[in-house]
Amino acid sequence: MCLVILSLVSPATAQTPPNLGIQQYAGLSITGAVGTVYSVEYVTDLTQTNSWRCLEFLQLPTSPCLWVDKSTPTTGRRFYRTGEIAAPTNMVFIPPGTFRMGSPTGEEDRASSEGPQTAVTISRGFWMAKYEVTQAEYQAVVGSNPSFFTDGSTSRPVEQVSWLDATNYCAMLTQREREAGRIGTNIVYRLPTEAEWEYACRGGTSDRRLSYGDDPGYTNLTNYAWYRDNDGTFTMPVGQKLPNAWGLYDMHGNVYEWCQDYWIGAYSGGIAVDPQGASSGSQRVARGGFFYSPAGICRSACRGFFYPDYVSLGVGFRVVMAPGQP
Repeated sequence: MCLVILSLVSPATAQTPPNLGIQQYAGLSITGAVGTVYSVEYVTDLTQTNSWRCLEFLQLPTSPCLWVDKSTPTTGRRFYRTGEIAAPTNMVFIPPGTFRMGSPTGEEDRASSEGPQTAVTISRGFWMAKYEVTQAEYQAVVGSNPSFFTDGSTSRPVEQVSWLDATNYCAMLTQREREAGRIGTNIVYRLPTEAEWEYACRGGTSDRRLSYGDDPGYTNLTNYAWYRDNDGTFTMPVGQKLPNAWGLYDMHGNVYEWCQDYWIGAYSGGIAVDPQGASSGSQRVARGGFFYSPAGICRSACRGFFYPDYVSLGVGFRVVMAPGQP
């Protein structure tokens, strides 16, 4: 654990010509193991030892690394600390980055709602579950299993869960983990935004139809997904197919995965940073296709949407873990 005491200084006044528009930010130098994920936290009063709040998860690119807190107010002060965090069970770290969301006009099986392509920046890293939430995991948190496919393994993804059920699971999981002391004051489990989901699905690529490549004819999709051509009957236990480049399983097929966003139709185009979708609406986004989907529905850019109380044996979800409001 590295503790950095830092006071945020108000912008200079008399000595600074006003036309320069100088803005000062709180920053600190973090030294540690390159590639390790650290939690960057702050308090405004060091006597409040239980009030540390996470600003972001930082995967150290170099050591030392200059980190800047651009969320700070222009007056007052914050005290910072950083600490290495162990990877949460069955989760992988998704680093920040930029990608093209949606599909180009010439992509096979494309729908008009997949455009115009938008340059999206995910500004902060987050943890994402390797697998879709299983029936066993859902049962352990909620106390029931609403799934249709209950014969055999409880490592099948939970299904017949609405968006409301999925967000309730996230809230209950957050409360359980916080009370157990395994996550910080403002860390939350939640559904991914649609942008986070597509960014994670693509695994560091922008122009491929699927996470592993363009794959004309979908010849290799059977190695990555349960879908109509190799299943078409029921869900399968999670993690049986190959993962994408970031270690995420079943991003194509098996069950649709709820996202946080309202459905908005076509994208805005241009440039966006951490888009959250529409501020209101009647339906929510779901991504990835399911076990009876044709191959074209399993593409990284393909979008689905359902009413938030909709349940189906082909719809489930996966969770992310990230800081909530700082």
